[in-house]
Parts: sequence; C-alpha cells; structure tokens
Amino acid sequence: MQYYTDRRENARVENGSLVIEARKEKFPNPKYDATKKWSRANAEYTSADLTTQKLASWKYGRVEVRAKLPSGKGTWPAIWMLGDNIKDGWPKCGEIDIMEFVGFDPDGIHTTIHSTAFNHMKNTQKGKRTPQAGVSDDFHVYAIEWTDKKIDFFLDEKNVFTFENNGKGVESWPFDHPFFLILNFAVGGDWGGAKGVDASIFPQKFLVDYVRVYEKQ
Repeated sequence: MQYYTDRRENARVENGSLVIEARKEKFPNPKYDATKKWSRANAEYTSADLTTQKLASWKYGRVEVRAKLPSGKGTWPAIWMLGDNIKDGWPKCGEIDIMEFVGFDPDGIHTTIHSTAFNHMKNTQKGKRTPQAGVSDDFHVYAIEWTDKKIDFFLDEKNVFTFENNGKGVESWPFDHPFFLILNFAVGGDWGGAKGVDASIFPQKFLVDYVRVYEKQ
C-alpha cells in the first residue's frame, strides 16, 4: 500500500540511527497509469526502500544488522538480499531474507530463502519462524553467515535456521555469486496486510543502529 520516496520524512539519520518511517498520508503516484486497472492515482502511505544495488554487493561472509522493528497490524519491515543478476529474473537470481516481520504476529520473526526450486510461488520456500517476545520493544541483531556450503541465520547470535547447499545445482542453490542488500518498510500487502492494516498506529519507525558486512580473505 506504500509508495517509496526519497524524502527525509521517510528516510534519514536521527540520534545515531537510520530511521525508515512509514507515514499515513495521501501522496500522488508519479507512475500512475489510468489505463491499468491496478494503478492508483494516490498512495495511502509513504515509506522508504534502501538498497546497495549497483553500489555494493558481496559473495559469502557475514552480514549483520542491529535494528529495532516497528509494531502494529499492517507493518512489514525486512532485511534481505537479492542476487546482482536480478536482470535475469526472480527467483532465478536467488533471495536471502535475513529478517522479515509482520505486525499481526508481534512475537516472532521469519528467516527464509527463495530460489527457482524453493520459493513462495510454489509454496516450497525454505525458512523458519523464530519466536521472540516483544521483538519490537528493543534492538536485536539479525545476521547470516554464508559460505559455499550453507547459510546460517542468527538472531542475537543464536543460530535459528540453516539452509544447506544440496549439490543439485543453481535451481536449488543460486547463492554462489554476489548479492546486494535491501532495507525496506512495507505497509499492508499480501502478507503484511493479511489481517488488515491499523491506520491509527502510523507513523511507525524502523530503526537501524548499524549494518556490518564481513568477507573472508
């Protein structure tokens, strides 16, 4: 439901943290196309989507993000990665969801991978929901450690999920090339809005203390 902008109202550094803020406001859609039934003249919400695409990408190593999540029904923040061969299409490029959170499920986070063989379009994605009480109340560290053999997912240094290379080729394991990082805060949507959106909770903030990437020499 959100329109991603490049305004400081939606993305800025404040008190030492990156703030990604979702706001309820009528915002004109510059990509509106009256000939398309699904296109809307105005967005009901604004937010931001930050990416390192074409700026930085990495193959293997550790990626960690210390963040405090928003709360409330309809919020859907994520920390994730896509293959830099995204021009070849999704899910062929591969997707690593380091952390996804949906506000209607306030006591847990999700870690998932998508590939040609394993993806949500086929309902074959590989991942796990990890319980975490009050996940929006404080900062937590979300991380992966990624090698040519497996991807380990961590919540506050606890290994919560592992996806292993099954040796069956690129359709199962497209994770052998550089990936770029994305931090975004969606509102509503097929999953985030599955139980509706509470308009009264906005604005909401997704706070990021730091992003750190370590590569093996």
